[in-house]
Amino acid sequence: MQYTDKIYVAGHLGLVGSAIVRKLRDEGYTNLVYRSIDELDLTNQVAVNEFFERERPEYVFDAAARVGGIHANRTYPAEFLYQNLMIQNNLIHAAYRHGVKKFLFLGSSCIYPKFAPQPIKEESLLGGALEPTNEWYAIAKIAGVKMGQAYRRQYGFNVISLMPTNLYGPGDNFDLETSHVLPALIRRFHEAKEAAAASVTVWGTGTVRREFLYVDDLADAALFLMLNYDDEGIINVGTGIDITIAELCELVREVVGYGGVISYDPSMPDGTPRKVLDVSRINSLGWRPRITLRSGIEATYSWYLSNR
Repeated sequence: MQYTDKIYVAGHLGLVGSAIVRKLRDEGYTNLVYRSIDELDLTNQVAVNEFFERERPEYVFDAAARVGGIHANRTYPAEFLYQNLMIQNNLIHAAYRHGVKKFLFLGSSCIYPKFAPQPIKEESLLGGALEPTNEWYAIAKIAGVKMGQAYRRQYGFNVISLMPTNLYGPGDNFDLETSHVLPALIRRFHEAKEAAAASVTVWGTGTVRREFLYVDDLADAALFLMLNYDDEGIINVGTGIDITIAELCELVREVVGYGGVISYDPSMPDGTPRKVLDVSRINSLGWRPRITLRSGIEATYSWYLSNR
């Protein structure tokens, strides 16, 4: 991939897409193309095909998706399944038809079975039942992985699939109805601090374990793999380090400066008991993350204060 090659970043306004755009610009890639949802509806097959026919991108980073936390997944299962299937189907097929040289598909660690052995190896895919709270999104992403592999096998189309762990960072979604856990905690602790609230209640038991990756580290990995990885096998992207939700809450509270009590509501769902990725494959290629969890939370909180 040369610095002047035309590169399409799908979903460029989202958390991941905006980080990929930042990374590409910082590294000197100058011929970037993207469209907002108002300019191009990625669920519209005709519109997507016309876009590829007109623009003829040579490389594609697919960061477009309908995403959200447990509450959003439980509330909108049909939309999570339909929209994600349509987006990735249209992008992969149009990219193949119009001669894209390489296509990077972003999946999710939620594709793995709920009780997969930990840390989760790439080989665990389809080895058991999914976590019910996000199975609709997971099924769509699994279909995207398999579509990329099928197009590689039948047509020789170069698709690589990355499975990132839980992401966070500047540009995140802080809506309490649809956000993931970390941005939701930042907002809730900040608002509790402003209101001088005595306590904050967090869903679940606080005992489940999660891994978090700063989104600019993911963008760095995406470019690294676009340049250095050409296998049909999926590849995990993460830190390989997890913490409990209770530990995460304490860390966010420290960064925000909230002095109240944290309580937990065990009547609400926890999700998967533990989810940490085995990152030995990407580490063996020479990539590792750079941003610590505390530093990433501090940067994310700073962005939230400036942009809320």
